[in-house]
Amino acid sequence: MANKKNSKNAKGAGTIRKRSDGRWEARYSLGFDPKTGKQVQKSVYGVSQKEVRQKLAKITAEIDDGCYMEPAKESVAEWLKVWLKTYVKPSVKPYTLNSYEGVCNRFLIPDIGRIKLSELSALQIQQMYNSLLTDHGLSAKTVKNVHGILHRALHQAVKLGMIRSNPSDMCDLPKARRKEFKPLEQDDIAVFLKAIHGDPFEHLFQVTLFTGLRQGEVLGLTWDCVDFEHHALYINKQLQKTDKVGGEYVLVPTKNSRSRVVTVADSVMQILKEEKRLQEHRREIAGVAWRNPWDLVFTNEFGGHLCHFSVYHHFKDVVRGIGLGETRFHDLRHSYAVVAIESGDDIKTVQSNLGHATASFTLDVYGHVSQKMRQQSADRMERFIQTLAVPASS
Repeated sequence: MANKKNSKNAKGAGTIRKRSDGRWEARYSLGFDPKTGKQVQKSVYGVSQKEVRQKLAKITAEIDDGCYMEPAKESVAEWLKVWLKTYVKPSVKPYTLNSYEGVCNRFLIPDIGRIKLSELSALQIQQMYNSLLTDHGLSAKTVKNVHGILHRALHQAVKLGMIRSNPSDMCDLPKARRKEFKPLEQDDIAVFLKAIHGDPFEHLFQVTLFTGLRQGEVLGLTWDCVDFEHHALYINKQLQKTDKVGGEYVLVPTKNSRSRVVTVADSVMQILKEEKRLQEHRREIAGVAWRNPWDLVFTNEFGGHLCHFSVYHHFKDVVRGIGLGETRFHDLRHSYAVVAIESGDDIKTVQSNLGHATASFTLDVYGHVSQKMRQQSADRMERFIQTLAVPASS
């Protein structure tokens, strides 16, 4: 039973009392329920009379100003689960959903999941980010990814009126360093092409190197998107696995869900024609065992899709064999971009071919890569100066 002798009127509105469990409670009114006519009362709690008086004063001021928002009852963990199911699952690719769920279950829920959504503070979030860096050993980029997911979830809670503001807005994020990429030099490309001659994945590696497609895009390329007449590839999907372990492969939209047309070199079209001829030969050999329901360009001997893992490891075996063991499959894409820029393609064209969202992003990634280009620029200026036949100063 409450200790009534410690009860006193709060300044302005509401009452404050000390409970039998030792905590202090302040009760305030939100008016009357239109259905029952009864007064609607809420409570806030604290360890001291001063604490609950301050909370009560803040709440009553918000009520008077018409900006009061009833605190959300859900915990952060409960809200994240609802958010994933209701707002994320219907709008993202399966692999992205799996990634979001992984971040929530591995990092967010264990650390801040028990906290009431309405009580989550910027300080608590910042302490979590710091712990992910120092205690868990996550990279700055991964912490930024964790922040991005939490920020989206809290932003949705703000839109729904569950919380007044997004506490993650006030957090400081670590600076992420862009991973250094190592495009193949011209001599390396020649050695690589020689090494893959006759390889089962020769055409796949060549098309990737000469078009800059992402791995999922080249593995998800279908024959209806190869325009032999106009020497063009229509990139509108990618082959993706729904989960790293045990997931199934599906065709989904491209990384930024934007389709693009890539006009390719004559040699690339010849490579694709040869691949089509080889595929028809494999189909004849496989007979009734042939299964290529998606009409993929690159398949196994029975028409099935290729696996990212198998292609990547086969590629690594090749590059290790020629002394380029640090080269990643994605570096074929970087190599294409650098060669295109060095050959004189403008940034806007390279951006379009690569499928980047903006030309500024392409510039940010590739604008600094070539000392050769800078020297060529200086050489062109020198040739121009020489044509002016400027007399030497006396």
